[in-house]
Amino acid sequence: MRDQTVGRADLRGDCGQCFGLCCVALPFAASADFAIDKQAGKPCPNLQGDHRCGIHADLRQKGFTGCTVYDCFGAGQKVSQVTFRGQDWRTASREHARRMFDVFPVVRQLHELLWYLNEALALPAARPVHADLRRALAETEGLTRQLPEQLAALDVGAHRQTVNVLLLKTSELVRAGTRGRKKDRRGADLIGARLKGADLRGANLRGAYLIAADLTGADLRGADLIGADLRDADLTDADLTGAFFLTQPQLNAARGSAGTRLPDSVTRPVHWTAQL
Repeated sequence: MRDQTVGRADLRGDCGQCFGLCCVALPFAASADFAIDKQAGKPCPNLQGDHRCGIHADLRQKGFTGCTVYDCFGAGQKVSQVTFRGQDWRTASREHARRMFDVFPVVRQLHELLWYLNEALALPAARPVHADLRRALAETEGLTRQLPEQLAALDVGAHRQTVNVLLLKTSELVRAGTRGRKKDRRGADLIGARLKGADLRGANLRGAYLIAADLTGADLRGADLIGADLRDADLTDADLTGAFFLTQPQLNAARGSAGTRLPDSVTRPVHWTAQL
């Protein structure tokens, strides 16, 4: 399989090149994140004929916060323009549309892995495993270009496990560069935890539940945040410089301020500014 690099621009959602797949393929239930129930494969009532959201500017106010913290990592445009070669599900056969909706979540998982692999390759401390990371990236990118029937049959969970071994090695190498004792809170229940000003430099926070945690002024430099649940976590004035495997959806789900210091891989959420 060819060695191919994947830039960050290819791993960000481009709604203009997508047929609104996340608004159709995925289900959601009425909750704090969504104002209504929607079945998988059924278009959201807010989806317009041009595949754009009719309430995009008011999603939070209309009760669709869940939409504002979602990112397909570029899978939408890949499935729309590459896998199905620009064929719109609205004009395709019912079977063709169903296959598109089945394939989209698979490619989304693969693109998320591409994001992590891309970031790992940008970390100098992970140089000892860069060759393995490049091979994994090329293999994963190749999988995203398979035919629809191949993608539908793909055991994406098994592939995630293989890639995760490399990401764990990357994490160990990067965090080893942080001096002092490093906290291991992998998968920890830190819901609502009072961590104001906490020293979490180089911490392992993989999969930690930090929902509504107070991380005001916390030092998260060099922390591994892969899969950490940051919904409503308060990152006001926290320092996430050098934190890695942090995705934009995670950050969008949290609260922060102009004083929150972020790694270059993400951007400051617009709603943080609106809260000031």
